[in-house]
Amino acid sequence: MSAYLDNAATTKPSAECVKAMCHALTEHYGNPSSLHSMGLQAQLDVDAARAQIAAALGVETDSILFTSGATESNNMAVLGTAARYGKRARRVVTTTVEHASVRAAFDTLEAQGFEVIRVAPCESMDEFAEKFAAAVDENTCLASMMLVNNETGHILPVKAAFTAAKKKNPKLITHCDAVQGFMKVPFRAADLQADLITVSGHKVHAAKGVGALWHKKGVKLGALLHGGEQEGGIRPGTESVPLIVGFGAAVKKMRETLDDRRTYCSALRNTCIEKLSAIDGIRIQSPANGSPFILSFSAKGLRSETLLHFLAERDVFVSSGSACSKGKQSGVLQQFGIPDNLADSTIRVSFCAENTAEDIDTLVSLVTLAQQTLIHKR
Repeated sequence: MSAYLDNAATTKPSAECVKAMCHALTEHYGNPSSLHSMGLQAQLDVDAARAQIAAALGVETDSILFTSGATESNNMAVLGTAARYGKRARRVVTTTVEHASVRAAFDTLEAQGFEVIRVAPCESMDEFAEKFAAAVDENTCLASMMLVNNETGHILPVKAAFTAAKKKNPKLITHCDAVQGFMKVPFRAADLQADLITVSGHKVHAAKGVGALWHKKGVKLGALLHGGEQEGGIRPGTESVPLIVGFGAAVKKMRETLDDRRTYCSALRNTCIEKLSAIDGIRIQSPANGSPFILSFSAKGLRSETLLHFLAERDVFVSSGSACSKGKQSGVLQQFGIPDNLADSTIRVSFCAENTAEDIDTLVSLVTLAQQTLIHKR
């Protein structure tokens, strides 16, 4: 039986997304910048999708910038903020457990001469928030913390950290990579005390290649691209109307079912934890109060890559960590206190509302079979 359990890497586009994209590709295919009726219709479609994303975040429609995905949005937030506000304030603060696109953007700032403070998580999230805020001073222009860790499902103390940090430095610009929280962990932009929020389409049953960046009114960003007035001149280039309208349609559908999906996936995750925990050598590495959509576990005696391929050969699809790491360890697991030997045997399971109890049973039975087959052969 096939079981797709890698939804944190990407989700299947919803029927609503596919329908909207096909309509844009075959009917409303004009350029939104064109002045004729076909262009106007395409622009109206983009505007409607922008309104859907804005409504999901509880923000003004004109504060949403469409991008090619989370990587571009994160780079735009980090590098664009530093370019605009970092001429005199040369310190930036982030965590040691961010997504690769955020980590790499801060590495770029460090190479440009910025003082980069990377704060490691603590066992207590309250302590983590205090430690993060303590790293901010009057010379800090940017602080960035993700909402949900993509490898473990930890929910980070964004609101507490940003609130305390802004009390120390009211001019501070705050950015949250909310990709794994958007449409999964209920929040509004105002809840996070963030000035910039990154979201992605293909994590919420839209297509790959589209994302968005929310920027609070009054926050200015240095443009990374040049050559047009689209997206307020911050992200020039002809908009991908099919991808954008598909994103909007997917989010609209998900908003209607957010509470039900969260409850359902939480129950699936709890069942998975219970059944995996009954297997000798399995250690659950995600916190009990983490995202209902992500579960990390290690299988003693089995390397991640070995178990992943064993499962894939039997049509059960999981991940060994972040998809962006291409199978390589990112170091994030160790930052959460997971020792190297367990990090090397870690599997990430990630759920969506289309998963079933049968998927969990299939996973558990195959993990047991892998232990019997691969470990006992040695």
